[in-house]
Amino acid sequence: MSDLTGLRAVVTGGASGIGLATAELLAARGAAVAVLDLAPDGLPAPLRGHRADVADDTSVRTAVAAAATELGGIDILVNNAGIGAVGTVEDNDDAQWQRVLDVNVLGIVRTTRAALPHLRASEAAAVVNTCSIAATAGLPRRALYSASKGAVLSLTLAMAADHVREGIRVNCVNPGTVDTPWVGRLLDAADDPAAERAALDARQPTGRLVSAGEVAAAIVYLAGPAAGSVTGTALAVDGGMHGLRLRPAEKREV
Repeated sequence: MSDLTGLRAVVTGGASGIGLATAELLAARGAAVAVLDLAPDGLPAPLRGHRADVADDTSVRTAVAAAATELGGIDILVNNAGIGAVGTVEDNDDAQWQRVLDVNVLGIVRTTRAALPHLRASEAAAVVNTCSIAATAGLPRRALYSASKGAVLSLTLAMAADHVREGIRVNCVNPGTVDTPWVGRLLDAADDPAAERAALDARQPTGRLVSAGEVAAAIVYLAGPAAGSVTGTALAVDGGMHGLRLRPAEKREV
């Protein structure tokens, strides 16, 4: 499929996990793709890597400008870079709160702000933010992370309203628990990794973690021309967590 041929995309946090899956799918659909990441080395062709820290405005502006020059413009911006946090409101100190909000929320602000002049010049401009089920569901021991993703959801709606008349669509995806390196590290640190994985699987009505590729498919849909009338939308990719309330599975006699 080559429905994105001729479009130019920038993906933040695109060197691993959801970001890498998204960058590769965008390229497979025909887009020219630049990845902004803290460690962009070793990306598979044809992805182009640019070193950037979304917590640093100068770094972001430099990387976005370099990507736009290399690609000849920007049509698609995927704000995927983010960090996690575990704990209740008692567990994370002020410095941790400031760090996570700086990356997860202000990182989107900085990157979008730098890309807006290029997006305004595009005839197919789209921004997709990686949000989370944590923005809409109360999850245990995710107070800081949930607050940051709640802000991303509200920011997405505000950006969509601000830029719709400029021809820029803005949406977000709300993944459930995704089988990414970060989740893998959390599982490895658990007292019983196998039991913790089973609990995470069971939390989603489909009975399994979401794959990075499934989230990437949703992002690419929202970024592409097939979603030309979609803006200000949060697309859940969460195995049914946001809306389904299943009864406990009944045990069947063999």
